[in-house]
Amino acid sequence: MKFWARVIFWTSFAAAAVLFVGYSYRVRYAAERQLQSQSSAANTEAQIIQQKVVMFTERAVPAGIPFAAMLQRLGFTSANAARLSAAAQPVFDLRHLRAGNTLSIGKSVMGELRAVRYRIDADRVLSIAPQGNDYHSEIQTIPSQTETSGVGGEIHDSLFQSVLDSGEKPELAMRLAAIFGWDLDFYTDPRPGDTFRLVVEKKKLMNGQTIAYGRILAAEYINGGRVFRAVLFHDPSGVPVYYAPDGKSMKKAFLHSPLKFAAPITSHFSASRFHPILKQYRPHLGIDYGAPMGTPVQTIGDGRVIFASMKGGDGNMVKVQHSNGYTTYYLHLSRILVHDGQRVEQGDRIGLVGMTGLATGPHLDFRIQLRGQFLNFERLALPPSEPVAKSDWNEFAADRDRALAQMPPPPGNQTVLAKNAPPTKPTEAR
Repeated sequence: MKFWARVIFWTSFAAAAVLFVGYSYRVRYAAERQLQSQSSAANTEAQIIQQKVVMFTERAVPAGIPFAAMLQRLGFTSANAARLSAAAQPVFDLRHLRAGNTLSIGKSVMGELRAVRYRIDADRVLSIAPQGNDYHSEIQTIPSQTETSGVGGEIHDSLFQSVLDSGEKPELAMRLAAIFGWDLDFYTDPRPGDTFRLVVEKKKLMNGQTIAYGRILAAEYINGGRVFRAVLFHDPSGVPVYYAPDGKSMKKAFLHSPLKFAAPITSHFSASRFHPILKQYRPHLGIDYGAPMGTPVQTIGDGRVIFASMKGGDGNMVKVQHSNGYTTYYLHLSRILVHDGQRVEQGDRIGLVGMTGLATGPHLDFRIQLRGQFLNFERLALPPSEPVAKSDWNEFAADRDRALAQMPPPPGNQTVLAKNAPPTKPTEAR
C-alpha cells in the first residue's frame, strides 16, 4: 500500500513539475514576445521620428545677399547651395527675394536636410526638398481662413503707434487713415484721447496667426469729440466705396493732404511772404510741407499729368489737370514717378519729396488752381462725391447695420453710437 502511495505521489509531483516548467516557459515566451514587440514598436517609432519629424529653424532674409550665399551662411556647402538654387530657379526667380521675408531650414532629428522653404508672400511658399539624388522645388499655397474681427484703441501718441499697440500690423493703420483721408490729416489732427474702432476681415493661418487683412467693413474715428464713421458699400457701377452711415460718400474730389505721410506746414498760402533765398517779399501761392527727403507724394485727385519735368526755381515739378476745372502743382521733388499724358487716380504716388530748385531744405510746395486762379488749399471746401443711390438704400442700410453691429465696445467706455444713430430713410442720404 505504501508503495503505491509513493508511486502516486511522485507521479503527481512529476506532473506538477512538468506543468510548472511548461507554464514558466510559456510566461517567459510571452514576456520575450512582448519585449520583442515593444522593441519592434520602439524601433518603428524611432524610424518614423527619424523619417517624418522635421525641425525647422527660421531666419529673416538679409538685404542684398544672393540665395546661394545665404544658404552657405547657414552651413550649406557651396556645391549644395548651388544645387538648391538651380532647383528653385525654374519655379521662382530668386532675384525677387525680399529682405525681411522668412527662410526656413527643415532637418530631421538626425540632422539630414528635409526642406528649404522661403515665404514668398502671405499665400505662397517656395519649397525645395530632396528627391532621390537631386532636389525638387514647387510653390505651395498656405492653407488659411478668413475671419471678421473687431479692433479698437485709444490714441496716446499717433494712430500708427496706437494700432501697433492694439496688436495689429502697420498696414491697418495706413488703411484706416486712407478711409478718413478726405476729412482728417492724421499727422496734424489726432490728439491724445482720440479713439478708433473698426471691423476688418483677417486672413489667418490655422494656428491663429494673422497673415493679411481683407476688407474693412466699417470704421470709426473720434477726433476731439467729432465722430467720423464709414461703412463699406458700392457705387452704382459696383465699385467698392465708403459711405457715412447717413449715405453720404466719404470720398471727396480731393484728398485732405498731398502727402501719404503728411508733415507740419512750414509756410502758408500768402499774398506777401519773405522768400528765404531771394530775400524779397513776394506772393506764396501754395503750402509748404516740411517733409523728410523721399516722403511719398500723392495726387489729391483723379486727373491727367500735363507736366512732369524740371522747371527752374520750382525744381522737379508735376502738374495734374483734374476734370472739375482744378489743376494741382507739386514742386521741389527729388524724384518724379509719372510722365506727361499719364492718367493718375486719387492717391497714386507721383513723386518723392526733395529740395530741387530754390529750396533751403527738403519740403513739398503744393499748389491748387481753379481756372487760372490759385486758391488757399487750407480753406478750400472739398466737394463730395455722389451719395448712396436711392435704389440701393435698403441694401446699404442692411449692410451698414450688420457691419456696425460687429464693432467692438468703444475704448474707455465711450457711448457715442446712440447720439449718432444712422438714418432709416433714403431721403436723408441726399
